[in-house]
Amino acid sequence: MKGVDHIGIAVRSLEEALPFYTGVLPFKLVKMETVESEQVRVAFLDAGNCKIELLEPAGEDGPVAKFLEKRGEGIHHIAFETDSIHQTIQQLTERGARMVSAEPKEGASGALVAFIHPKSAGGVLYEVCQKRKK
Repeated sequence: MKGVDHIGIAVRSLEEALPFYTGVLPFKLVKMETVESEQVRVAFLDAGNCKIELLEPAGEDGPVAKFLEKRGEGIHHIAFETDSIHQTIQQLTERGARMVSAEPKEGASGALVAFIHPKSAGGVLYEVCQKRKK
């Protein structure tokens, strides 16, 4: 793994959260998009050494909606970048990590993403992501 790529933060509303991140902090809004596979709208902010990914539910049954219902707004996950997600998943599982799913899914910006289950990571949800080749 190459290091922290982004920190995902669950919010109820991007429109309500963005003024804090772009005005008070002041991070630059890079882009916004909807990730249908995860039922979430995301806003990426440039925080200098990594990105902040704000996550707003785009449906009532998605993982972020369930997270907000259970825990409220706050840090949702920490993502690490990798050049080979399949190899990383294999290494993680060989070392005892439990994955949320055995195969990566398409995430924001077309990246391949997979999550380490919080039950095998001290209660923290970690993501590994492989960015799409340009």
